[in-house]
Amino acid sequence: MTIREATIDDLPQIVSIYNESIPGRLSTADLDPQTLASRSDWFLSFAEDERPFWVCENEDGNMMGWLCFKSFYGRCAYRGTVEVSIYISYQHHRMGIANSLMEYAIASAATWGIDNITAFVFSQNEGSIKLFQKFGFEKWGHLPNIAKLDDTRCNLEIWGLGLDQ
Repeated sequence: MTIREATIDDLPQIVSIYNESIPGRLSTADLDPQTLASRSDWFLSFAEDERPFWVCENEDGNMMGWLCFKSFYGRCAYRGTVEVSIYISYQHHRMGIANSLMEYAIASAATWGIDNITAFVFSQNEGSIKLFQKFGFEKWGHLPNIAKLDDTRCNLEIWGLGLDQ
């Protein structure tokens, strides 16, 4: 397994893995599949904001998952705080890919000037919550019924990890 920085050539696989998660209504508030066109500017913003975006590949060069840090909030005082997003291809779930990406990202955070990592997780997403708890994240906030996925209201939890404490 190899973890490396993503390139624009990875975008089709990144979007494909992301789109796999939409029907499950567990890990994203997007309700419809995304396109390459709709995600192109989003992807390019990581380089503009100097935020990392990593992909994890198997020995055949097939992408198994990805993780990125995006800016938490647009004010300078929050520069050291990021929001993490992590998506693993369904065929690679329960293979330790998420753990490997999280370990890599946390170990690399200081080189990117990151002091705090936040994660926004639907409360019903027990797998993601367990992953973040495993890495020392604590529940920093709860937003009740903030999202409506089809006919279901969902709570959003904010998980956080302080790296400079």
